[in-house]
Amino acid sequence: MKEVPMKHAPHYGRWTLVAALAVALIGCSIPTKLERAQLRDDVPLAGLQTSARAGWPDAEWWRIYQDPQLDTLIALAMKQSPDLAQAHSRVLNAEQSVRLTSAQMGLSINGSAQVTRQRLSEHGLMPPAFLGFTWYNQADLGVQFQYDFDWWGKKRASIEAALDQARSAEAQRSAAALTIQNAVADTYFGWQADQSRLTLAAQAVANQEKLVRIAELRVRQGVDLADTTQQAKAQLAATRQLQVTIDSSGQIRKVALAALLGIAPDQLPPLQPRALPEVRSGIPADARLDLIARRPDIAASRWQVESALRQTDAARAQFFPDISITALVGLSSTNQGAPSLPGLSAGGGGGDLGNLFSSGSRVLSLTPALHLPIFESGRLQANYGVSRAQLDAAVAQYNGTVVNAAREVSSQALGAEQLVAQRKEQALQLAANERLLASAQARSRQGVRDAREGLAATAQWLQQKDNAVSLHAQALSTDLSLIKALGGGYRLSSEAVDSSSTHSSTTGDADHERH
Repeated sequence: MKEVPMKHAPHYGRWTLVAALAVALIGCSIPTKLERAQLRDDVPLAGLQTSARAGWPDAEWWRIYQDPQLDTLIALAMKQSPDLAQAHSRVLNAEQSVRLTSAQMGLSINGSAQVTRQRLSEHGLMPPAFLGFTWYNQADLGVQFQYDFDWWGKKRASIEAALDQARSAEAQRSAAALTIQNAVADTYFGWQADQSRLTLAAQAVANQEKLVRIAELRVRQGVDLADTTQQAKAQLAATRQLQVTIDSSGQIRKVALAALLGIAPDQLPPLQPRALPEVRSGIPADARLDLIARRPDIAASRWQVESALRQTDAARAQFFPDISITALVGLSSTNQGAPSLPGLSAGGGGGDLGNLFSSGSRVLSLTPALHLPIFESGRLQANYGVSRAQLDAAVAQYNGTVVNAAREVSSQALGAEQLVAQRKEQALQLAANERLLASAQARSRQGVRDAREGLAATAQWLQQKDNAVSLHAQALSTDLSLIKALGGGYRLSSEAVDSSSTHSSTTGDADHERH
């Protein structure tokens, strides 16, 4: 290393002038700075005719159903679900990307130490006979300092883009958690509905068995034809088939629950049949405006737009020159002959490296540097064009996500309203069947009619009860889907909203405009 006296260091005023001239040379080809992307600021729900629902789902929205078994299942899912673990790994990866990008900005310090033992060729440019020695030793110790000036905001924009990617990954993790919570609740309530229907199916089988026995008795007494018995047995077989189907559905739902929790079916906590909870209908009054902050997938898309916008800033900054300064402080000594350091053999001469640490071995250097893109064969323009295309794609994805959110909310809200109407009509039908059953049983007790009328009315009443449970389960599933469409308990923090809405008016943007 060659020593450069500090008095020969260049004047910074000259470098400033060079930088200004460089910017002037390429200024005509620098793209103009982008304004903020135009995003939808509300969800298109105008004209949706549905009832109002007070408030939004809570962060632990499943607790409104007041079911301890459901609370336990969702707690297990949040700890053990493989899908949630994958989403969490994406968050960690994004956070490490932020650290990596941040580490590339600012001052870097590197140390070096080396010892060289070399023999000169006797037929080289400088023969040993002329120099007076054949072997020589060189030792160098140094510390290098380098600092890159981020005057154009390129590195700052890259860090902000990485931060926005991390925020998007966190929102995606929340979306994955909501999906798992919703799937667990839907599967669990489906299992509870199967248990209720299974109880009704067992009663229907017992009722139909009584009808078969009566039919067989009447055939033996010659009152009815033999076909009467076959018809009763066929109906009994159909009822038992329904019982088996419902039982199989319950078993399949337990397997699905275990898969959602990431455990084996026999590791599920014991589940006891419970009555299905009541269902609320309607959407919050402020859904059209507030849904943007309530849907994690919308928030994730929003952060993707912000990240893409920062990437365009970084691509634009590539057109400006890079300015850095490098300083070196070290020691350097060259001696002919054998070194005094252990492990190196002598090769002639009597010199050593003992003067490496003397004041005369100091090496100092200061190197300002400017790297100017003059001719890049369109690479910078192409890179900027790619970033613009990615920004446009992110904006389109965001707007599409908002529209899809409106479609999901509208579909689930209208479906819930229709189920409310269907359940009202079905309740009237069930009440009518209950009155028919009471009348038939009363006539049977009075001896006016035989037991067949009462058993037939019981079969109809059990069928209507089964329909009521099915509609109740469907309404509950629709309510869960509506909660998911409303974003569950997710809420984009006010800090994040402020950061997103003011991203383009920060001091970094002011620096961009200044240049």
